[in-house]
Amino acid sequence: MRLNASELPWEESSGADALLALDHQGSNAPVQETTALTAWGVALCVSGTVITVENALVVTTILATPALRAPVFLLLASLGLADLLAGVALVTHFLFLFCLAPSDWSELVTSGLLVTSLTASLCSLMGVALDRYFSLSHALTYGSGQSRRRAALLLLLVWAGACVMGAGPAMGWNCLDEPASCSVAPPLTRTYLSLLCGGFLVVVVVTLQLYAGICRVARRHAHAIATQRHFLPSSQSFANKHGGGRGFSRLVLVLGVFVGCWMPFSLWGLLGDASSPPLYTYATLVPATFSSLLNPLLYSLRNKDIRKVLLDVCCPRRQTAQMHCPVDV
Repeated sequence: MRLNASELPWEESSGADALLALDHQGSNAPVQETTALTAWGVALCVSGTVITVENALVVTTILATPALRAPVFLLLASLGLADLLAGVALVTHFLFLFCLAPSDWSELVTSGLLVTSLTASLCSLMGVALDRYFSLSHALTYGSGQSRRRAALLLLLVWAGACVMGAGPAMGWNCLDEPASCSVAPPLTRTYLSLLCGGFLVVVVVTLQLYAGICRVARRHAHAIATQRHFLPSSQSFANKHGGGRGFSRLVLVLGVFVGCWMPFSLWGLLGDASSPPLYTYATLVPATFSSLLNPLLYSLRNKDIRKVLLDVCCPRRQTAQMHCPVDV
């Protein structure tokens, strides 16, 4: 995905030169010189570095802690790895664009990395929602060996599909030789990007349906608990307390970020074409990439077990103090 700000008006390229190559003219001619460093280039490098470090911390914490082997942690590790690759893709694009001489090969590499990472990230988010649904609807068997095998199989399918989609540009599904077939994000063809964005929309809809099912199951469990405790006259308020309230607000935040990050580019990839202004593509693709920065905060670092491991590593005195703290019997 190419981005050459020197050939675009400032109004259309002020942000575009930081992420993807969206230059529609001269796409057949290889670029021999690096682009002058801009503020957007610095932002690209900084954001890619922060995303990489943030997600590397999450992945390392999960993989290095034997206690974190439940299905949900495997899915969070997959999400962190996918977002880590997105950060690496951003830094790689920065290096090719501003430090090394960009070429067709560099475009295919960065495009493949971004497609692989975004696909794996979105599918991992769907996997997290699926895991949450099973943890509520099948609470008695959740965490068993069967659940872990199911999560491992899901991750295998996710990454196999992501790698196949990411290999598409390098395997010939690009518009380097036929500029007329380019999509809103060269060097991806319009057919390829339509297939990719169509799949994104399907995953988004399925994920939303899973979260709707989670809400229904949580409400049903809360009502059942209220009934068993003989709080039936106030069962509605009890259900609101345990099935909504702060938990519902968090769910709205998660879904709002999820839809806001993924829906714009998924729709624009289907509706736009090569003649569309590059700025529009940039404006819709940035949120999808920015999700890699927010995912660790919304999913992994909110988990109390992961936070505890990180606090114990960063503050070893805290763990020692807890070990010597008197316990009430």
